[in-house]
Amino acid sequence: MLAARALADVADRVVVVERDTLPAAPGPRKGLPQARHAHMLWSGGVRAMEELLPGITGVLREAGANRRPVTTDIVALGTRGWFRRWEESHHVVLAGRDLLDATVRARVLADERIELVERAEAVGLTGTDTAVTGVRIRPSDGPERTLTADLVIDASGRGSQAAHWLTGLGLPLAERREVDAGLAYASRLYLAPAAARDDFPVVNVQPDRREGGPGRAGFLLPIEEGRWIVTLCGTRGGRPSPQNDDFVRFAREDLRHPLIGDLLAQAEPLSDVSFTRTTVNRRHFYERMPVWPAGFAVLGDALAAFNPVYGHGLAVAAQSALLLRETVRRHGWGAPGLSLRIQQAVSRPVGAAWDLAIGQDVFYPGATEHGPTLRDRLVTAYVDRLMYTATGNGRIARRVTDVTSLERGAEVLLTPSVLLAAAVGPLKPPLGGPPLTAGERKAAGLP
Repeated sequence: MLAARALADVADRVVVVERDTLPAAPGPRKGLPQARHAHMLWSGGVRAMEELLPGITGVLREAGANRRPVTTDIVALGTRGWFRRWEESHHVVLAGRDLLDATVRARVLADERIELVERAEAVGLTGTDTAVTGVRIRPSDGPERTLTADLVIDASGRGSQAAHWLTGLGLPLAERREVDAGLAYASRLYLAPAAARDDFPVVNVQPDRREGGPGRAGFLLPIEEGRWIVTLCGTRGGRPSPQNDDFVRFAREDLRHPLIGDLLAQAEPLSDVSFTRTTVNRRHFYERMPVWPAGFAVLGDALAAFNPVYGHGLAVAAQSALLLRETVRRHGWGAPGLSLRIQQAVSRPVGAAWDLAIGQDVFYPGATEHGPTLRDRLVTAYVDRLMYTATGNGRIARRVTDVTSLERGAEVLLTPSVLLAAAVGPLKPPLGGPPLTAGERKAAGLP
């Protein structure tokens, strides 16, 4: 939807081909099973969405979405200890995926330049190895037909067939990398205790890879209607159960700290557990192709899909859509190499999120065929030192969240002052427990 909105500003007509029947109001649909799990939109993505849909944050807030300042309203246990709750540096927008999608969709489809074709599957490209001229679609209620287009965008998600479509046109198979930590995750909706429904922080318990064995994590996000959506996850040998009666036990006994389980014991479950293993990090390096056809580009999860635990997929998709618009505006329709320029532009936010996602995952047994590279080891060692420093240094915590929020590039972590601070380490002693306020503990029913 964001890609369609981006193109509507630079094209006369945009057609969205959608396999599902889209609900008129927030609700589940077959093509978005991950909507049952926790989602967060980092401020880097929020700002991109605002560029494309001015005022959308306010519309989401009116619909019930929450805004939480980072790190002020985040209670997080990192690899090296509890983070302090420093003054706001960035923020996240929290809502159920159904609400987020429906709100954005209503704004986008109100634009008369955008046409929606529902219940139709894209099955292939038309054209040659030098220029794509359209896409073949198969409607659920009719014969296959072709939509011609000056530009075809594949934003079809993890199930994208773009790599095969391109080889079908005679192009070589694109370079691809996968990092699969074997993660499975389970999510459940809860009604928060009455006193904790209006203003409660995000809670995150991360694994410590240095301990060896499986990595187990959990996070609790306050979303609309006074609800908490909670996701628990674990790698091979430490996965959560899909069973309802094991959810709180896993949170209390298998995570590094029982805080999330203790909170859930005071809340009312509203759904069964949703369970999935579709968590592999997968990136197609289309921008490195020796030849790239005019008239085609790939965005979002179709280009790079990340372990959802890090929460960057939505923000990267929004930033990529904005870069799509900016690239077409800058170079103009019909400019030589426009499609490749688009692909190169969107690789920038993808690359930033990719490094963040695989920095931990690559070290779990079986994640890659040959194990972590030397670069992986060096980057992870430095990031680990930064995270340790951030537990007791507010300036470094801000620099780290500059990057994790996708508002600035990783180069801000390599300035002389940051390198020196990392060498010195935290300026304050470690916290002895989760930094919940007395009011928050009381509201949640904790002693």
